[in-house]
Amino acid sequence: MLNYITLVLGELATNCYLVWSDIDKKAVIIDPADDGVGIADEIGRLGLEPQAVLMTHGHFDHVLGGLDLKLIFQIPFYGSSLDWFLLQRQQETAKHFLGQEIKVPNFNKIDGDLNETEELKWGEIEMKIIKTPGHTPGGVCLWLEREKWVFSGDIWFRDGVGETRYSYGNSKELATSLQQLKKLPSGTEVMPGHGESFMIE
Repeated sequence: MLNYITLVLGELATNCYLVWSDIDKKAVIIDPADDGVGIADEIGRLGLEPQAVLMTHGHFDHVLGGLDLKLIFQIPFYGSSLDWFLLQRQQETAKHFLGQEIKVPNFNKIDGDLNETEELKWGEIEMKIIKTPGHTPGGVCLWLEREKWVFSGDIWFRDGVGETRYSYGNSKELATSLQQLKKLPSGTEVMPGHGESFMIE
């Protein structure tokens, strides 16, 4: 059986998710927000064995804690290569949104490219990678079919959808991505990057 908890972190109240198996305590970290050390403390409290860090997309508020976690636990960092440019410009985007300079991690690579990945598995944790561009070019959603969970990043929220107003956004692609998600089975729980979860009816 799998469990998850939501950690709401940072000034933009980003949802970081820890997903783990009760059987072997293997865990993954989805969207590590901006507090890798705090997430690591929670992982220690729960007695988990993290296997990977996963980003749904490259916006700074979803990934700032990723490098700390990668180094603390010596685990790979997965994301789409199509969002690599966003990782490289975190300093300027963080300043734009927060109005202040912050320290950002110096990512030099993505260990696993979700743009070229269809499925991932660590023990009991099995997920399918749904490519969902629109909010960013490399946006993905993580679909755990057996549990009927989908981690939607900033594509789909309880009260709306991801914005596409920046030059790399694409409203037509976003609409196509949403149609993919809406075809998931009724009763699927959608876990967004911000705000509360909701069910596909």
